[in-house]
Amino acid sequence: MVPRTNILGKRVGKIDPGSLPAYVASGGFLALRKALTLQPEEIVHEIMAAHLIGRGGAAFSAGFKWAAVRRETARPKYVVCNADESEPGTFKDRYLLEGDPFRIVEAMAISAYAVGANRGFLYVRGEYPLAYKRLAHAVAESRRAGYLGLNLWNTEFCFDIEIYRGAGAYVCGEETALFESIEGRRGQPRLKPPFPTTNGLFGQPTLINNVETLANVPDIVLNGGQWYRTLGPLTNPGPKLYAVSGHVRKPGVYEATMDLTLQELIYELAGGIPGGRRVQAVLVGGAAGTFLRPDQLDVALGFDTLRTIGATLGSGAVMVLDDSVDLWNVLRRVTRFFQHESCGKCFPCQLGTQRQAEIVTRLAAGNVHPGDGAALTDIGLTMRDASICGLGQMASSALLSAFSQFSLLPREDEL
Repeated sequence: MVPRTNILGKRVGKIDPGSLPAYVASGGFLALRKALTLQPEEIVHEIMAAHLIGRGGAAFSAGFKWAAVRRETARPKYVVCNADESEPGTFKDRYLLEGDPFRIVEAMAISAYAVGANRGFLYVRGEYPLAYKRLAHAVAESRRAGYLGLNLWNTEFCFDIEIYRGAGAYVCGEETALFESIEGRRGQPRLKPPFPTTNGLFGQPTLINNVETLANVPDIVLNGGQWYRTLGPLTNPGPKLYAVSGHVRKPGVYEATMDLTLQELIYELAGGIPGGRRVQAVLVGGAAGTFLRPDQLDVALGFDTLRTIGATLGSGAVMVLDDSVDLWNVLRRVTRFFQHESCGKCFPCQLGTQRQAEIVTRLAAGNVHPGDGAALTDIGLTMRDASICGLGQMASSALLSAFSQFSLLPREDEL
């Protein structure tokens, strides 16, 4: 049986996303009410006990972040929701932002109370106009009804949210580049350390989580961390949203636990491959992800399980390519994307993405030179080891994984 869940998406398509009464009637804001009866440390403890792993791509412990910000004594503190979902092939955050925006408002308020913050920032991808409209409405309605603002429910807790729109920069999905953008500067990553938990937005302790990560919070608060650990694998617990696109009959967002296999996702949930064709490759994790072969479809789509075969779950994007696809054309588009999106702050990424795209464009046209494979590998490893943010560090991930998985280049003695 496919390990599906209906936790994160339980309201999507079921209630009016613009109706606060409908959200409240479906159990909305019960988690925030419960949270305000607890000590902040108790909430952080439940997030730690849940073993909630960040869903933004880096697979970092959410509880560790929360605890680190909670320990900081500097004021003010901030919470930031990273809704700048720009990874190609990824649209699971959009699914939540458009379908259940009040859930994100509630989750941000809970996180703020837990870590001692009184102000939140919601940074939305500029290409998501409907998500922005619904979030702005949800924030305004929540404020009007007393779910945001001063002294929530006669407590000392005060919290409000500001919404910012991105301007189309992929790099602003990186947390420190996002901070720079909110502060009014060009979106470029900062050197680490210091880390956001101590020196984040406006130089203050900041908790930043991705949309899907935060969407897990209300149910953890209501049901407890131990309940959450019962969902799926013990090391990768909780529901996960997978954004499936490409050559499948039913592309879309699917929710399941992380013992779901790629085979189950493609053939049982997404309906299989149309036109009687076969899977040639699957790109997991978006443009910054890794390619898998047809004989690897039995792998479970969890952070740990994919790591054992040298792959990454990343943002949860799953792009299915059938046997009609020219993989060189796909790689050409991926490398041109990273060349265009590099912010230029560090030379390994700025120059590496350019050289990588130039070589791949030539190879896609059938013009192969001796040493191309070695040159691309050297460029990729240099970017991975020397770039200051995830864009450069992962810009060669799909390309190098394609080289390791498929015979794309002739042997040197054949040239």
